[in-house]
Amino acid sequence: MATSNDIKKGMCIEFSNDIFKIIEFMHVKPGKGPAFVRTKMKSVTNGKVLDNTFSAGHKIDEVKVITRKFQYLYEDDNGFHFMNNDDFSQIYLDKNMIENSQFMKAGEEVTIILKDSDESPLSAEIPPTVYLEVIEADPGVKGNTATNALKNSIVETGARVMVPLFIEAGDKIKVNTEDGSYLERVK
Repeated sequence: MATSNDIKKGMCIEFSNDIFKIIEFMHVKPGKGPAFVRTKMKSVTNGKVLDNTFSAGHKIDEVKVITRKFQYLYEDDNGFHFMNNDDFSQIYLDKNMIENSQFMKAGEEVTIILKDSDESPLSAEIPPTVYLEVIEADPGVKGNTATNALKNSIVETGARVMVPLFIEAGDKIKVNTEDGSYLERVK
């Protein structure tokens, strides 16, 4: 069993009947009173971010996790199916276990976090950026605006992305998967 003094970025702990990954932490030693550790934790099962303060020496339950690369295969009514590229075994994840899943396309590599003790899947992390083809884009009329204008577009996965006026159907674009924003046009 670890203590709050052992906390480091990326560590997974059991807290409030859930498993959280430490995103940020800061050891604080005020001039008056006991030391403490201020943390920002993200639930690996539902993605909620939680701020919490642990007193110095507080006992915490560390959870051993492993990460593996899986290839996204397809989606059905209940969730997503992935294949391990090493042994070709398949794994299934519920829709609520993956954030921003609307940017995943078949064949894309995804990192899945598994509990080390029984190798049960906890969550999946898609790459921070993806390359997608624009299937449909609203017409953009040049000269209607004085600033950088954006228009609606639909990419190959069915997600809506706001793009600059010069993007047309058939163009490939780079998309930030965290907020769904357009980054650049890809040749």
